Amino acid sequence: MSSVDETCWSMVQDAAEGDHGARSVFSRTYLDLVRAYLGARWRGSPLLDRLDDAVQDVFMDCFRAQGALGRADRDLRIGFRTFLYGVVRNIARRHEERVGKSRDRAAASGFDAEVLEAADDPLSRVWDRAWARTILQRAGERQRLWAETDGAEGRRRIDLLKLRFGEGLPIRDIAERWGIAADQLHAEYRRAREEFKRALREEVAFHNPDAPRAAEKECERLLGLLK
Repeated sequence: MSSVDETCWSMVQDAAEGDHGARSVFSRTYLDLVRAYLGARWRGSPLLDRLDDAVQDVFMDCFRAQGALGRADRDLRIGFRTFLYGVVRNIARRHEERVGKSRDRAAASGFDAEVLEAADDPLSRVWDRAWARTILQRAGERQRLWAETDGAEGRRRIDLLKLRFGEGLPIRDIAERWGIAADQLHAEYRRAREEFKRALREEVAFHNPDAPRAAEKECERLLGLLK
């Protein structure tokens, strides 16, 4: 399958079939996302000691025979973000059941599964924020790869975005630091933003191949985080 036609679902299928490259990409892409969600879900509870084991269990469940990735059904149209959230949440609940099988045991350990589940909606927002960071980072990686083909000028546009968004510096301050005209830098900044938008659209489309309208709305939401 060509890179143009590749989607998250084709990666899922390849990983489910045992492709080592696809499994490596899957793990690298979603490792921080999984850790961020579980760490937030269990913050302040004894379950935090199980974080590393739970993260490992998520990927083992994904990759084992007849595991989560093998059961994934693209035709359900639930979206990959929702699918993966369900996988991670199910693993979390398994660990919670082991720690707190009864109210008495939960009270003794300081862990109450019912209270945790009552907080499920706020935790879904934690997942959404972690997901947004993952997509923005992957879009940045796409843009960096493109920039390398443009040599020093392309790399400078990447540095420009880092200074503008990472450090919050105004364009005029960056222009003064670099010793170039502010008007020239504004033009480079516009180009850099357009390149990032294109990278973001491709990344969002990768995860929403069957829902172009949803992908466009997701792009708008993520770009709003940069304003």
